[in-house]
Amino acid sequence: MSQSLARALRLLDLVADGTTTLTGLAEATGNHKSTVLRLLRDLEDNGLVHHDAEHRYRLGPHLFRLAARALEDFDVRGVAAPRLRSLRDAVGQTVHLAVLDGRRALYVDKLEPREAAVRMASRVGHDAPLHCTAVGKVFLAGLPADEAADLAASLDLVRRTPRTLVTAADLLAEVGAVRERGWAQDHGENETFVNCVAAPVRGPDGRVLAAVSLSVPDVLLPHEGVLALVPDLLAATADVSRACGYRTTDRPEGAPRT
Repeated sequence: MSQSLARALRLLDLVADGTTTLTGLAEATGNHKSTVLRLLRDLEDNGLVHHDAEHRYRLGPHLFRLAARALEDFDVRGVAAPRLRSLRDAVGQTVHLAVLDGRRALYVDKLEPREAAVRMASRVGHDAPLHCTAVGKVFLAGLPADEAADLAASLDLVRRTPRTLVTAADLLAEVGAVRERGWAQDHGENETFVNCVAAPVRGPDGRVLAAVSLSVPDVLLPHEGVLALVPDLLAATADVSRACGYRTTDRPEGAPRT
């Protein structure tokens, strides 16, 4: 990858994460303002960013077109959609589909109950940390142990709630449990009032292609009630995995462990 392209992609990530001023972007990249401004102008000419009257940079409209096309072409999302709708309707809770994107999980689909009393703040295209979300733990558990350890050591283990795991050792111990039982949970670790369970979608070679989660505010269902949804979740991810070409002769995954 050329240096200019790498710098431009870095700028897009920074703008997406909320760094919007020329000064802020220059400081974050360690580049001179003139270099950053030149790259921003190139991005703006191609519709990838735009700036407002206060010279704050935002993601440009062309990215929405690219994102929409990427979602349309993303096979797992299309394959999973009918079964995830059935899961959503069966349990009456919010369903997410996520993929691994570097050191984060990225939501590529979200299905809310038809008459949701409480709506989740998550959105398609938003990312989620690996260390304190159920989908994130699924992705870590899907890696070989040495790769999971390296990735865990590289993460910024920010404490989101009193339950957040903030050491690599604690996180890897939890990932080991996830790997053994076949599903993960977020027991108020990312947001104090939300519990989640997640399970992997696997491809023909057994690798984790995506993660499916059920996210439930505790005002709707207590933690024990969310764990009771795990069999429905596992049935759905098994169906989607088969549709993606995964075959296994292993015994069915067991009941939830608290």
